[in-house]
Amino acid sequence: AAMDVNVVCAGFTHALATADHALRAGAATNAIVVGVEKFTDVVDWTDRSTCVLVGDGAGAAVVTTAAEPAIGPVVWGSVPEMGHAVRIEGTPSRFAQEGQAVYRWATTQLPPITRTVCERAGVAPADLAAVVLHQANLRIIEPVARKLGAVNAVIATDVTESGNTSAASIPLALSKMVERGEIPPGAPVLLFGFGGNLSYAGQVIRCP
Repeated sequence: AAMDVNVVCAGFTHALATADHALRAGAATNAIVVGVEKFTDVVDWTDRSTCVLVGDGAGAAVVTTAAEPAIGPVVWGSVPEMGHAVRIEGTPSRFAQEGQAVYRWATTQLPPITRTVCERAGVAPADLAAVVLHQANLRIIEPVARKLGAVNAVIATDVTESGNTSAASIPLALSKMVERGEIPPGAPVLLFGFGGNLSYAGQVIRCP
């Protein structure tokens, strides 16, 4: 089976959960989850408040059945009444967002949701080895991680190198952290995506 899970910035974590569910149900034994974005196709180059923040990118993970599952329970949802805050609109299609609305929502509403992700996984925030949030911008990443209480975790900040790569940002940031040896294999890592139409999804995984 092949499918496009079109949830933009939360796409990778939604797709990872979907693949995990398929494996747990016995509908598959292996899966490849790819997060990819080509923002240059939809960015408005006259809008300097957004075009300088985004980038193109891709990242992928192989998911397979195992005696000890390495992907924890997903916590996911959406805020339909704020769907206008992050959107693709117009002809030709162009990316647009209401930055202040997204910032206020993310910094106030996401910390308790990320704590719920940890609770479902049976992991205390202080025991996380790393936190990989969607790489929107540091003004969101840093306060959310601080309010979560992940005091011993390495916080992904790949946005400073790659920009906001939407669906690619989480696997891209995680892969770089693994390659640099910043996370021990098997250590708990929080993945949390949020964005388009104000959808979100997160889970704690064991570092590959």
